[in-house]
Amino acid sequence: MNRALFALACSAVLITGCNRADSPSDIAEDKVERDAEAAAAAAGPTPAALGLTEVQLLEADLVGGNGVELGDVKSLVRGADGSVSQLLIEIEDSHPDKFVHVPVAGLQVVRKGNDTDLSTTMTKEQLNALPAVDLTKTQGASGT
Repeated sequence: MNRALFALACSAVLITGCNRADSPSDIAEDKVERDAEAAAAAAGPTPAALGLTEVQLLEADLVGGNGVELGDVKSLVRGADGSVSQLLIEIEDSHPDKFVHVPVAGLQVVRKGNDTDLSTTMTKEQLNALPAVDLTKTQGASGT
């Protein structure tokens, strides 16, 4: 009986893992994250925007004026001049995952101990109203 339950549980875990890997949106999200991390490592300690390095920007959360987390920074978007103009944000608790571009202009750096967040005056509703970025059709990685 225990072996049968164990085998069934293992099968469920394997199937779940395979389903996630097969999702085009999950594959695209993983690629965006890998590309952003590689670009950040290559950029090194040079400030990219708001006085923060690419690594610091990628590790930051987007928070509202009340300090509540609104999303995670997934990658940087550069304008034609090479400067960071927008951040690709994954909206917190969105199901399915929703990604939007948020302009860097207007964001404020907020430091809490060792954590660095980016504060916006936008509400979660305003973020959700932004056009969704389809990671399977556009490249949201650093340098785009």
